[in-house]
Amino acid sequence: MEKFDVCVIGAGPGGYVAAIRAGQNGLKTALVEKSFVGGTCLNVGCIPTKTLIAGAEAFAAAKHAADFGVIIEGEVKADWKKMLNRKDEVIGKLRNGISGLLKAAGVTVFGGRGEFLSRKQLLVAAGEAAGTVIEADKFIIAAGSEPLVPGFIPAGERILTSTELLSIPKLPKSLLILGGGVIGCEFACLFAELGTEVTVVEMLPQILPATDGECARLLTRAMGDRGIRILTGQPLSDIKCMKNGVSGKVGTETLKAEYLLVSIGRKPATAALNLPAAGVKTNQRGFIEVDENFKTSAPNIYAIGDAVGKVMLAHWASAAAGAAVAAICGKPVKFTGELTPGCIFTTPEIGTIGKSEEQCKADNIDYVVGKFPFSALGKAMAMNQTEGFVKIIADRKSDQVLGVHIIGPHATDLIAEASPAMLLEITARELGRAIHAHPTLGEAMMEAAHAVHGECAHLPTRRRK
Repeated sequence: MEKFDVCVIGAGPGGYVAAIRAGQNGLKTALVEKSFVGGTCLNVGCIPTKTLIAGAEAFAAAKHAADFGVIIEGEVKADWKKMLNRKDEVIGKLRNGISGLLKAAGVTVFGGRGEFLSRKQLLVAAGEAAGTVIEADKFIIAAGSEPLVPGFIPAGERILTSTELLSIPKLPKSLLILGGGVIGCEFACLFAELGTEVTVVEMLPQILPATDGECARLLTRAMGDRGIRILTGQPLSDIKCMKNGVSGKVGTETLKAEYLLVSIGRKPATAALNLPAAGVKTNQRGFIEVDENFKTSAPNIYAIGDAVGKVMLAHWASAAAGAAVAAICGKPVKFTGELTPGCIFTTPEIGTIGKSEEQCKADNIDYVVGKFPFSALGKAMAMNQTEGFVKIIADRKSDQVLGVHIIGPHATDLIAEASPAMLLEITARELGRAIHAHPTLGEAMMEAAHAVHGECAHLPTRRRK
């Protein structure tokens, strides 16, 4: 038996950050991981997906190089095998980097699957450290999540989750995607750019159901312009997996493709932890219940990240890790998770934070909108990426910024400005007064803030009487 102050279960962006934070605070820390450090995000999620998307963007840029006066002779081709190799290289470098950070923080890493024996004891039940019993005063569960595949989906080699699709050895000629959420739309844009015929089926009335409606509608048009077929408002039924492909029905129409991607959500990866032995309660969906400091029903056990089912994003998990460790150290901080930006790496990208117009209406909030299109921005024109806009939603009375929604070039980077601004409860007028460098994409944020008050100098505005 080995004794520690803190034992963290899971080495994803929540778990490894929690372990490092604990080590930095002088706590003797153990980290138990059943697979690779970095978790889903690094190994089969955010990083590999964005690495492949970067490859697709380079391919697209090469195809349109003539628009910039650059002539490429011969056929421009996408080498999927090299893209996969580059993806694996990026993952390997980042894994090594995290391992080095853990070592520097004095964290002891145990390879294997953890299983609670009691509130203060954990057995490494399988893996490199199998048979090791870890005793700790505090535990932090950061077990993550895994793709949800409902029982009505048949099993077969042609039916994939995002995990398998990220390593598919050959580019498919056709791909059917069940689910028009973030994962489904990102993969649709990626594979369509590389020449795959893509169809997306979303049961709800629009893709990206939780996203600002105007952004979702623009993305729908943009995906359609890129040859992606989107079917909404009806389920995919009668799914069949054959030797050479898959099929399913939407209404009376039969759809066929080489592969089916199932991307309709994720479930907590907590089933093997033996939570009852530790007295940790879960809800009906299996997510762990926590309080404002991420403490579970067991007073010495905390839980963060996807396992708690609140905001299933890597950066939310990392922020929660810091809050949980602060609470363990007796220095609780106010967690600002309600202001978590969302980033969607489609074509065009989407960055969003705070309330949407739909949410404001549902909450009976009197609001005003300021919007600025990238088509009116010099830097966007220079880049030949003028699709989309920046939208700012402000409270009509107080002028406080309630939400920012961006669709267009580098939207996932631009949204970063809105997060600290909203944390500081900035007003739209104050945001507009902040001088933004020219020529940059960031100017669109300033212009949208001015537009809230009808004072945007770079949009046609009527003279006031």
